[in-house]
Amino acid sequence: MLVESSMMALGTIAPDFTLLDTRSNNYKSLSDLQSDKGTVVLFICNHCPYVHHVNQKLIEMAHHYISKGIAFIAISSNNIETHPQDGPEQMRDTAQKLGYPFAYLYDESQEVAKAYKAECTPDFYLFDNQMRCFYRGRFDATRPGTGSQATGVDLSNALDLLLLQKEGPKHQYPSMGCNIKWK
Repeated sequence: MLVESSMMALGTIAPDFTLLDTRSNNYKSLSDLQSDKGTVVLFICNHCPYVHHVNQKLIEMAHHYISKGIAFIAISSNNIETHPQDGPEQMRDTAQKLGYPFAYLYDESQEVAKAYKAECTPDFYLFDNQMRCFYRGRFDATRPGTGSQATGVDLSNALDLLLLQKEGPKHQYPSMGCNIKWK
């Protein structure tokens, strides 16, 4: 089911968490992974065609901005009883196969998704050096099945503004994708 993100209020402090990192099989907290320059928290999953659409550009973008000191943290919160392909082992396989340069955390209780008011995959949140919400919303305006390639222009614009210590984008649009599969 196609849904839009709920758009966390700008300035909101990033909710803390400690979750299983499926890549390392260790628990990692927000404070373990965040950056003092900026942190992107993104909700994704293995099966969503909207995530598949942005994956390659997302990986490219993450490499670029990680080199500038930005942290990326991916979280999957889907119910694996109804969507077993989104389970921790499958997440680890996907992260390795695609070469995710970021932690891929499993939110089994779905409490983290609820704390962030995440509604869909993918859903993006950018926090500043004080962990205040600077940007939330879409990667770009492209969608799967339209013949358009993902660019990440909306998120990269916000990242550039953050790194330049300017104000966030005036117009921020909700992300759109598959709904999180709630228990």
